[in-house]
Amino acid sequence: MARILLIRHAPTPETGSRLTGRQSGVSLGSKGEAVAVRTAELLTKVRFAAVYTSPIERTLETAEIIANQHGLAPTIEKGVIEIDFGRWAGRTLKSLRQTRLWTEVQSVPSRVTFPGGESFTDAQYRAVAAVARIGEQTGKGTAAIVSHSDVIKLVISHYLGQPLDLFQRLSISPASITILHLPTKGQPMISAMNSFSEVCK
Repeated sequence: MARILLIRHAPTPETGSRLTGRQSGVSLGSKGEAVAVRTAELLTKVRFAAVYTSPIERTLETAEIIANQHGLAPTIEKGVIEIDFGRWAGRTLKSLRQTRLWTEVQSVPSRVTFPGGESFTDAQYRAVAAVARIGEQTGKGTAAIVSHSDVIKLVISHYLGQPLDLFQRLSISPASITILHLPTKGQPMISAMNSFSEVCK
């Protein structure tokens, strides 16, 4: 049974106020790096087969901090990249909450394709495919995947058997750890979600 630790990137100065999406140049900064170090310290006793990461700067920085503790270099996995928010990228959350599409994003996300971007359905498909592939490669070991809030929520929603329209009921905080078990036979299992404790030993 593969154990997959889904880790959201540490916070940036824009986290919670702006939808940065796939924009470049959004770094953790000193505060975010300190948060990533604390998450890495929770994982020092875990024996990772590999650490995978979205190619976005903030995820790569977080993954490097975690992987360095284990003498590993993070592997880029494009399947867990942030959602392509298209023309929404770079806008403040305050301005986005005033749009008609925001209501659909929150209530019926299965119908949403971001203007000039991708749909939640497509994002879930490629992220789940990437996680399943990593699970097969990991075998009976443990791997970390550093990704983004919505991407992790979409993956977890899939493995819970939850309709996509309910995925916004999940909460994934910056630098949190969610643990997914993928057996070769039988049902997948989630043993922790949005955790900041030493549940990962």
